[in-house]
Amino acid sequence: MYIIGENIHIISEKVKEALANRDAEFFMDLAVRQVEAGARAVDINLGPRKKDYAEVFPWIVQAIESVVDVPLCIDTTNVDGMEAALQKITKAQPILNSTSAEPERLEKIPLLAKKYNAKVIALTMGTSGIPVEADARVEIAVGTIIPHLMEIDFPMENLIIDPLVLTTSGCQQYCPQLIEAVRMLKYAWDPAPMVSVGLSNVSNAVPNENRPLINRVYLAMLMGVGLEMMIANPFDEKQNNVIKWIETKDISTPLARVYNKIAERTGAGDEPQPEDFDMSDPEQLAIWKTTQILLNKVIYADAYLAN
Repeated sequence: MYIIGENIHIISEKVKEALANRDAEFFMDLAVRQVEAGARAVDINLGPRKKDYAEVFPWIVQAIESVVDVPLCIDTTNVDGMEAALQKITKAQPILNSTSAEPERLEKIPLLAKKYNAKVIALTMGTSGIPVEADARVEIAVGTIIPHLMEIDFPMENLIIDPLVLTTSGCQQYCPQLIEAVRMLKYAWDPAPMVSVGLSNVSNAVPNENRPLINRVYLAMLMGVGLEMMIANPFDEKQNNVIKWIETKDISTPLARVYNKIAERTGAGDEPQPEDFDMSDPEQLAIWKTTQILLNKVIYADAYLAN
């Protein structure tokens, strides 16, 4: 699993404070620790920075590149900010996060990525928003995004499709459709494009104590249909165990068997079954209940584990 570390994000109060103080050591340390924890790229999400992008983006790129050699993922809606960052990147091939099928972004960002030999993440959304159905998201990729990139002679090996994870809290009907979108994208083009997701989006607006479990169970489902890249928290050791168990087909413990079975069932187009779980084990019972909300079988509530 190729993890793009998500922890430099403007939503964090610590990140906000460090950015306001231009605390380079904070960002350098956070980047190093993410890489040491297994991140193979580092996402930099500082928001649009419309007033100070020309100073902030070069500053943070130079600080982080002074301590890590992995790709930097420039995560902003500010196209000028993207270019300000790209002009200072000197190490690994960068990633732009993101374009979409919206005409203005599709016109500008892939050309920028091509100019600087960057990879680009393309979101399966257009001017009318994010469709629920998997096939509609795939159609945005193969009917709009990929044809446009071919027109500008964009290197297809630098394209990453993001079919958009949405939260189970309020957008529950999208969760199973995203799984199918990932599955379909693996066969929608030849060669198949890389596919990435923002894993933790599935638990946005969920109580903090339940977020890691929802993320891990969804991850097992997505690995079952071939997901190999994600923006996620590399510090989540239990998440990293799930990755290791599924990648190595390790079934030496009850939890390893459960997560492998979830991936296996999902990959086969099936659903997890009650007999796959020891319902007398509270941890396995919680995983089973989580599969049911992610498949939209049981309506999500914050107290779903207590029901």
